[in-house]
Amino acid sequence: MTNQQQREALHRKIWAIANDVRGAVDGWDFKQFVLGALFYRFISENFTAYIEAGDESVDYAAMSDGAIPDAVKADAIKTKGYFIGPSQLFANVVANANSNESLNTDLAAIFKEIEGSANGHPSEEDIKGLFSDFDTTSNRLGSTVKDKNARLAKVLNGVASLPLRFEENHGDLFGDAYEFLISNYAANAGKSGGEFFTPQHVSKLIAQLAVHGQSSVNKIYDPAAGSGSLLLQARKHVSDHLIEEGYFGQEINYTTYNLARMNMFLHDINYDKFNIQNGNTLEEPHFLEHVSRGFDAIVSNPPYSARWKGDEDPTLINDDRFAPAGVLAPKSKADFAFVLHALHYLSGKGRAAIVCFPGIFYRGGAEQKIRKYLVDSNVVESVIALAPNLFFGTTIAVNILVLAKNKPDTRVQFIDATGEEFFDKKTNTNEMSDEHVARILALFASKENEPHIAETVDQQKVIDADYNLSVSAYVEPKDTREVVNITQLNAELKTTVEKIHKLRSDIDAIVAEIEA
Repeated sequence: MTNQQQREALHRKIWAIANDVRGAVDGWDFKQFVLGALFYRFISENFTAYIEAGDESVDYAAMSDGAIPDAVKADAIKTKGYFIGPSQLFANVVANANSNESLNTDLAAIFKEIEGSANGHPSEEDIKGLFSDFDTTSNRLGSTVKDKNARLAKVLNGVASLPLRFEENHGDLFGDAYEFLISNYAANAGKSGGEFFTPQHVSKLIAQLAVHGQSSVNKIYDPAAGSGSLLLQARKHVSDHLIEEGYFGQEINYTTYNLARMNMFLHDINYDKFNIQNGNTLEEPHFLEHVSRGFDAIVSNPPYSARWKGDEDPTLINDDRFAPAGVLAPKSKADFAFVLHALHYLSGKGRAAIVCFPGIFYRGGAEQKIRKYLVDSNVVESVIALAPNLFFGTTIAVNILVLAKNKPDTRVQFIDATGEEFFDKKTNTNEMSDEHVARILALFASKENEPHIAETVDQQKVIDADYNLSVSAYVEPKDTREVVNITQLNAELKTTVEKIHKLRSDIDAIVAEIEA
C-alpha cells in the first residue's frame, strides 16, 4: 500500500469514527468535541515525548503526579508553554473513561489546569481558552450526566482508536488528520464551512503566490485567519528555518480562533512561533507594532461582501490603513477594506495574495476610487480569475488579487484560469490539482502573454479603462463557436437542393403513372 493509499485509508477511518461518535447530533454542531479530543490526545503525546526525550527507561504515563519535580514543571512550561501531569494525560483518562462516573467534570478540571499552567508565563495568551469550546456540560452530549459521560467516553475511545503515533513523522499525521476533519466538516456545512476553511488546493496556490521568489520571509500573516489553513500551507512552501519570526493571524469568530490555535499546535508549531489573536481585524486590528517593518508574506481569504462600520465611523477615514485611498469601502461590501488593511501591513519586499469577490474589480463609486489608488500606487501585480465552484458554500468564480510594493515595472498582469484546463470536476465541487496550480504559478512567474489565458498590460491601459481590473476586460475569451466554411456550406446546400428537385420529379412521375 502506497503512502497516499495509507493516508486515504486513515481518512476514511477518521471520518467513520467522527460520524459514529456524534450519534444523532449534527456533525457541524459536534465538531468541537471530536477536534478537541484529537487535540487533547496530540498535546498529551507531544508532552510525553518531550518529557521522556527518547529514554525508553522513562514511562511518564506511569508516574504519579507528585513525583514530578517543580523544576521539571517550570522547564516544561517554559519550553512547551503548558504542563500536563501524568494522571491528566489522554491515555490515562481514556483508559478509565467507560467506568468513570465523573468523566465530564474530571475532563473540565483537567482542561482548566492545563490552561492554568501557563498563567503568568509568556505562553499564557496562546494557551488561554484553548478548551473553552469543549464544553463537557453541553446538552449536545446528552440530557443527563450519565448520557454525557457515555458520549464523552465514546468520543475519547474513538479518537484513541485512530492509528496515529506522535513519534512517527513528529506528529504530522495528527496535523493531517485535523485538517482532514476540518475540511470535511466545512464541506458538509456549506456556506458556514466556507467562512472558516479554505480548501487545500486553493490554499496551495494562494500560499505559493505570496512566497514566490522569496528565499526567506520575516513572518507570515493572515488578517482573516479562519482555522489557520492558509498560514500552514505557506509554511509548507517555505522551510521553517527561513521564517524568522513565525505565523501571525487574527480571527473574529472565537470558536474558529481556537481551531486555528489548535491547528498550529497540531502541526508542531510551538507557542513562541505563532501569534493568533481574536478580534475584528478592520475595527480592532492587532499587530500594529509590526507595521513599520511589515510582513513579507500575507495570505487571506476574507469574507465576501461583509458588512462593516465604514463611513458610520468618522475616525476610520483617518486610519493609516484607509486614509491614503481617500475613501472607505462601502458599508455593505468590506472587501476593499481587507485589501487596504493587507497592503498597509505588507513589507517593502513582500507580497500579498488575497481572495476577492469579482464584483469589486469593476463596480463604480468608492470601489473604483480605491482601484484608482491601487493602480496609481503601482501595487497591483496580478489579478487571477479562478474557476467557479472551488469553495465550500458558494459556486462563485472568485479572483485572487496579488499585491507587491517592489514591482520592477508598472505593468499589471491578468490571468484567466477559469477554463476546464485549470480544474477537475468532482462530485460537489471543482478542484485544482497540483498540476493546475503549477501552471498558474508558471504563468504568474513568467508574466508572458498567452492567447486567451494571460495578458500583461501597461498601466496606462488600465487607466484608460477607468481602472477596471476585471480579467475579462483584458484577456480575450476563446471563441468556442464552430467555424463554418461558407463555400463548403453553399456547395452542400446546392447538392441538397438538387437532390430535392430530383426527388420531387421522381414523385411526380410516380403519381402521374398511378393516375394514368
